[in-house]
Amino acid sequence: MQPKHNMASQLRVHSQLVWGVAGDGGEQIPFRLIELLTAVHAHGSLLTAAKACDTSYRHAWGLVQQAQQLLGVPLVTMARGRGARLTPLGERLVWANHRIKARIGPLLETLASEIESELRLALQAVGAPLRLHASHGFAVEKLMRTLSEAGMAIDLKYRSSQDAVAALQAGECDLAGFHVPLGEFEPAIVASYAAHFDPQKHCVIHIVTRRQGLMLARGNPRKVYDIADLARPEVRFVNRQPGSGTRLLLDKLLQKAGVAPQQVHGYEQAELTHAAVAAFIASGMADVGLGIETAARRFDLDFLPQQNERYFFLLQRDMLQHPTLQRMLAALQSTAFRDAVGQLAGYDAASAGSVLGVDEAFASLRA
Repeated sequence: MQPKHNMASQLRVHSQLVWGVAGDGGEQIPFRLIELLTAVHAHGSLLTAAKACDTSYRHAWGLVQQAQQLLGVPLVTMARGRGARLTPLGERLVWANHRIKARIGPLLETLASEIESELRLALQAVGAPLRLHASHGFAVEKLMRTLSEAGMAIDLKYRSSQDAVAALQAGECDLAGFHVPLGEFEPAIVASYAAHFDPQKHCVIHIVTRRQGLMLARGNPRKVYDIADLARPEVRFVNRQPGSGTRLLLDKLLQKAGVAPQQVHGYEQAELTHAAVAAFIASGMADVGLGIETAARRFDLDFLPQQNERYFFLLQRDMLQHPTLQRMLAALQSTAFRDAVGQLAGYDAASAGSVLGVDEAFASLRA
């Protein structure tokens, strides 16, 4: 039987992360229990959590009892009126789930995108998809979802900003997502990318402006109020990976504050996304990290703004006429996309879809 003509455009690859915990005898606690505990943490009620997980109260209570018997310690304590709260071990399992999803989720998304592209080609889709290598961000997530729903093929790979722009120069991708702070640090950060820019060949698409700052444990128990406080030995920091735009920004902020990286407890502890940094802090593993406001709000952290920055896609000028690129620009400029991004804390998509030459976007290159 021959495949339908439009099968390639309809094809989607979905990934789902499932993990578990096994006892000494090898019997495993089902992931369904982890989801249930996460819902209890969110709602404060086993009954409400059961409804959120689309299961009965009886089945939910059975899952809890089975896991508690296997582990030999309670996971949930019940209160009058079926209110519930997690024990310390229950909370650890929930935060482990948040951290695993935040750390591995983007990797699974990248793998799903690669496999989808391979399958589309095997089904003889018209033309290869655009290849996007990009620093991870919530606006990029929304854009990819928008394009996928519209049937547009994008081969996405999450990489650090520096790796992304280097990949474009090497011909490994068609679009490279990177971000640059506004103001005093812009010339120095732009200079770190400039070896990969060619003003005659390259242009940038403005995606969003967003806010970076210190993400702090709720209530700020360590009383961290500025970058200089990161040098205090009792303050535990969690960083982003080398080559990321956020780590480049941190190094400039530390330099301005007169703080050496080796003075920061946890400088070498690195996570690959803003969400992973936020989850690390929220789980009690660190006190502070540098990241975007949306991640802090999603994990109920305090946030101290430090820097606004612009997020761009770098590309060759001749790619602007590519049909998929034209549809991407239309999506970026749409009211629906701008309104959706505008609901993300610290994001502004008013100029989304604007096309600029690299020397037009960055004054330091004109100089």
